[in-house]
Amino acid sequence: MAIIGGAGNPVGGSFTGPAEALEVIGDHAYAYSGVHQGATSAYTMFNFTSGNYYFVGEITVSGAIDDNSPGVGFTSVFTISMNGTQIMFLKTDTDQEDMPTALVVPILIPPYTVFELDGIDNGATANRETSASIVGKIHRTRD
Repeated sequence: MAIIGGAGNPVGGSFTGPAEALEVIGDHAYAYSGVHQGATSAYTMFNFTSGNYYFVGEITVSGAIDDNSPGVGFTSVFTISMNGTQIMFLKTDTDQEDMPTALVVPILIPPYTVFELDGIDNGATANRETSASIVGKIHRTRD
């Protein structure tokens, strides 16, 4: 019996909570950042190195939301980097809501690539929180 994704559950690697890492289950992979309080300095949501596979899926980012007062928010910018090179910026607005409050974009992560997602907001107020997820499939490389 194999232990999957580093989890102690040999049946299927049950969810153990948010993490900065990409979890692999068979041919599928996912990551959930959990919620991050809005901040005016950069914060890391994901930071991992892919393995001997390439990943094809979607990344979702949600701008800073106050779950106690949904009518207020921030402008949030998310930066995706691979191997230390910034490759994409994503911007959301949960205050004026004159642009999307959440974004879903396709992503391909090559094998053995350092992947990082950072966020930054135009304010830092308690209860205004961002989140992100990555969901998709892995494809093993053939020699």
